[in-house]
Amino acid sequence: MGFISILGCAQKLVSERVQPGEPVIDATVGNGVDTLFLSKLTGCKGEVYGFDVQQIALEKAARRWQQDPGKKAGVHWLNCSHAEMKSIVSPHHHGHIAAIMFNLGYLPGADPGTITLPASTLAALQSSVELLRIGGILTVVLYTGHPGGQEEADAVEEWAAKLNPKSFQVIKYERVNQSKRPPYLIAVEKVAPCD
Repeated sequence: MGFISILGCAQKLVSERVQPGEPVIDATVGNGVDTLFLSKLTGCKGEVYGFDVQQIALEKAARRWQQDPGKKAGVHWLNCSHAEMKSIVSPHHHGHIAAIMFNLGYLPGADPGTITLPASTLAALQSSVELLRIGGILTVVLYTGHPGGQEEADAVEEWAAKLNPKSFQVIKYERVNQSKRPPYLIAVEKVAPCD
């Protein structure tokens, strides 16, 4: 039995914290794997916000969601940057979001030149920690093997390292003995109100 994968670890951390009916966010819909996972997790009374700047990603993810008999919560498919999440998520949900998942980089099978960028990602991360409820979790899967990936990962790590330890616990999960720059995970749990 091997270690849990990076994506599996992110999903495990989220599944341990989300209760049925809670609002959740997929900040980078991509192929819709996390969107579907969140939909099943939060259940029929839950609500999923799914952000992606590429309409093709949302269409592909929506097909995956529609074809899965296990889907539960409805999804708000949002063709815009995750940097806009705070202004789009219902004010009723501010401070009540149970989980927010990010998979940074580019959409597999699409234009590798369309990538997440540090400026919008950092804005989205800052909004995320404000939107989370106490006990809520933020997961960020980072890919460094593409142009711009290392710079974004460095910016995310620097941001996470500066979070107030009285309000947030931050962990990093990675494989350290691989030379091909595998993805890794940063997870942030909100343990107290932001200062």
